[in-house]
Amino acid sequence: MNCITKKKVALSLFTVIFSVGMIYAQDSIPKKVVKTHIPSQPLEAAETYKKDTIVDGQQVYNKQIEVETDSVDLKSLTDLEFTAELDQKWREELYSNALYDTLYNVISELDYKEVYFPELPTDTLKARLERLNAKTPFNIAYNPSLESVIKGFLKNRRGYFERIMGLSHFYFPMFEQELDAEDVPLEVKYLAIVESALKPRARSRVGATGLWQFMFATGKEYGLNVSSYVDERSDPIKSTKAAAKYLSALYATFGDWDLALAAYNSGPGNVLKAIRRSGGYENYWNIRHNLPRETAGYLPAFLATMYIFEYAEEHGLVAEKPAFHHFETDTIRVKQMITLDQVSEATGVNMEELQFLNPSYKLDIIPFIPAENYALRLPITAVGTFVANESTIYTAAKTEFDAKEKPLPQFFESESKVRYKVKSGDYLGLIARKYGVRVSQIKQWNGLRSNNLRIGQRLTIYPRNPVAKTSSSTTSSTSSKSTPNTYIVKRGDSLWSISQKFPGISVQNIRDWNDISSNNLKPGMTLKLSKG
Repeated sequence: MNCITKKKVALSLFTVIFSVGMIYAQDSIPKKVVKTHIPSQPLEAAETYKKDTIVDGQQVYNKQIEVETDSVDLKSLTDLEFTAELDQKWREELYSNALYDTLYNVISELDYKEVYFPELPTDTLKARLERLNAKTPFNIAYNPSLESVIKGFLKNRRGYFERIMGLSHFYFPMFEQELDAEDVPLEVKYLAIVESALKPRARSRVGATGLWQFMFATGKEYGLNVSSYVDERSDPIKSTKAAAKYLSALYATFGDWDLALAAYNSGPGNVLKAIRRSGGYENYWNIRHNLPRETAGYLPAFLATMYIFEYAEEHGLVAEKPAFHHFETDTIRVKQMITLDQVSEATGVNMEELQFLNPSYKLDIIPFIPAENYALRLPITAVGTFVANESTIYTAAKTEFDAKEKPLPQFFESESKVRYKVKSGDYLGLIARKYGVRVSQIKQWNGLRSNNLRIGQRLTIYPRNPVAKTSSSTTSSTSSKSTPNTYIVKRGDSLWSISQKFPGISVQNIRDWNDISSNNLKPGMTLKLSKG
């Protein structure tokens, strides 16, 4: 076999392995499956609530209500128990602001005291900082304060940095592209870690928002729009473009990247005042004592983060497995208003993953405004499903939106309402799956404007298929007459498209009744459309 033939064989083998890996890349995150089957009557009552017609009385109902599944709840392949738990923790981490809160407190409370960390001798640190300084435009010179921050991070925050390194696999490629377009040093990507811990919905105590922590006015100035539905400060690509332009303008003003970063954090006015109060010094370390406390710890935290990422291997730091790489996702321009709940049902992508990939949509609703070109980002494994069933998905979404305009039925019984007390580790997606409802519904019923919950908070929830005094028996009999017992799969069918053909039957029903654990169907396959 000649050399060219060997290369072709090797390339073909690599392509097959890579394709298989990409297909199963998203299957590692477990999804909790509720075993209760959904009755076959239509789920109309819970879909038409209007928040202003719901009266939340003082009495708390403790009646046991069976949990009913919906297509929001998705099965996954069986996994090892301990790895499934790790994946669940990582999925929760994607949408948690705990990393951001922790980082903010650390930077605000830096004391620069000597830290005992024998694994990093001072001479070794000095040599490494010199090498870093030689390949970056930032002034990376050794000083005891920087040494204290680096050693403190390495000693006390190893787990934090390993989680951040996992997130960086998704964000850094898009950061580098936008920074390079504005001739901003690529090392500035580490600034987003200091600003937000790579949390696109992070919000500071003064209202700065997003990966790059833009205030409302500054964001507007650099083209980031904020509306009732969308906050582009949380859009990874748009906010990075704005941050690169802003940093480029600050560098043009100060002529020094250290001062540009300080001005980015505290504003140019505070940096200019610090220069004046320091007698005209223009080196960050010479004016640091005259900067606001948070900004005084800002550059040391940035340089320490840069050092830890650049020398992660030397310190035995191992990045946690990323949920996504940027190249494993793609965008689709929406053609009409749609919610992430509806997308989740149609594609089988977990709600938390959709929120992670689409953080700029404040209410988990993607509006349709022709001039804005709002897009939905999906894992590439789900793009085909969405595009192939696009018209059906949009029709179902419109039908649901139209139904929400109707008033709340007066015959709805109060026994179907439950009051849920938020526990540690809870988040809206988990609670929604527990009761077979949608995140958007829980937010609507409780007047929530964000996805943040606090422990002990009580939520009003109306589980699927609430009891109705009238029309339920009629509906049930009508449904049983019109729905056949089996369905033969045709080319182009998906679980979701089949469920849409038969009112009252969800994707989860079809999976349970046919013992299906994936979305794969074969033409000619016979599916049961009822239990038994």
